[in-house]
Amino acid sequence: MPKNPRPNILWITCEDIGPNLGCYGDGYAVTPHLDALAQRGVRYTRAWSEAPVCAPARTNIITGCHATSSGAQHMRSEVPISPLMRMYPQLLREAGYYCTNNSKEDYNLVKPDQVWDDSSGEGHWRNRAGGQPFFAIFNLTVTHEGNIRKRPWELQHDPEEAPVPPYHPDTPEVRHDWAQYYDIIPQMDAQAGEQLAQLEENELLDDTIIVFFGDHGSGMPGHKRCARNAGLHVPLIVAIPEHFAHLASEDYTRGGESGRLVGFTDLAPTVLSLAGIEPPAWMQGRAFLGGHEEPPRRYLYGYRGRMDERYDMVRCMRDERFVYIRNFMPHLPMGQHVRYMFQTPTTQVWKRMYDAGELNETQRFFWEERPPEELYDLQEDPHETRNLAGSADHAEVLGADAPRLPRVDAGDPRPRLSARAADPLALGRPGAV
Repeated sequence: MPKNPRPNILWITCEDIGPNLGCYGDGYAVTPHLDALAQRGVRYTRAWSEAPVCAPARTNIITGCHATSSGAQHMRSEVPISPLMRMYPQLLREAGYYCTNNSKEDYNLVKPDQVWDDSSGEGHWRNRAGGQPFFAIFNLTVTHEGNIRKRPWELQHDPEEAPVPPYHPDTPEVRHDWAQYYDIIPQMDAQAGEQLAQLEENELLDDTIIVFFGDHGSGMPGHKRCARNAGLHVPLIVAIPEHFAHLASEDYTRGGESGRLVGFTDLAPTVLSLAGIEPPAWMQGRAFLGGHEEPPRRYLYGYRGRMDERYDMVRCMRDERFVYIRNFMPHLPMGQHVRYMFQTPTTQVWKRMYDAGELNETQRFFWEERPPEELYDLQEDPHETRNLAGSADHAEVLGADAPRLPRVDAGDPRPRLSARAADPLALGRPGAV
């Protein structure tokens, strides 16, 4: 029987990984511990980080608000937090939870004092007072982009079997990077397994709600830093013990999957809801579990601002099937020269082949001027290679109210997403509100 009427909550997060896990149907991935966790819980198949790089994505999480609503969407910013807002661990601590973060913070906000009981490499739920419920985060860094390009590296995955997407050139360098990406995923899985084993050692599995997620899409070029499904789609697994089954939602099926739209801004209100705390009204996210669960979303919202030394402005959204992208600076390519990204061999060979005229149309797209609007059918085109924005058959999708709805949800001061005037740099339809 659980030792506490309130659940402990454990978050296991990792870096730079899309839904490339065995339990998500990826046969090239080796993830036995997370696959077992998914059998005890539910996999969310439409989870978005809302920002395609770590700091703004983590800003969304820590506040429950979109980074665009506070001007914190630019990578490596330090924006004063509004006096009307608080970071969610502060609310958990006030309710009696022992809160630890081990150990990455990386918010684009000036952090107030006393957010965590312990945010360090020593932070651990085992350090709490006896009988105190805990909220603990362990961030696993082994899957970070920087480990895709470490050399020398003895590959464990056969590069000939690597799933090279159609927008990447099929070269030995690209296959090696993809195989190495899949090599580091089992290392992360083993570390996640260690965290689960510690709960079992302390007989806390029945007392603890476990959440696993990646912080944005994979670290491969064309994914990380890109405001599209490839850069925003993340794995999200939630396992709720039987004793706390009343905190699950209707779409929660043990060992199953949920197609519910979930964004990172939803994580803070959800953890509060699971702890029995009503999320504050200023949070833009929606609780998808717990006693304060809200109705499912119709849309998710995403954005790209400055990525390290390169400025851009992209807004995007998705529903259950389509992803819509609005490029406000279409004269700039998606593949701007970000120094850190260019250290990856795939980026280097991809750009060399573009300069030499050796790529097909799909592979060239990353390096060329972008259309102001993009629309992709994720059901028929999961790699986002066939732009339907100019398709008469899909005019109804673009003509619907959908593209303007997230502006209210996100508190974004930008003009509304849809912009179909003759001028490709126009920010809104003539006569648009």
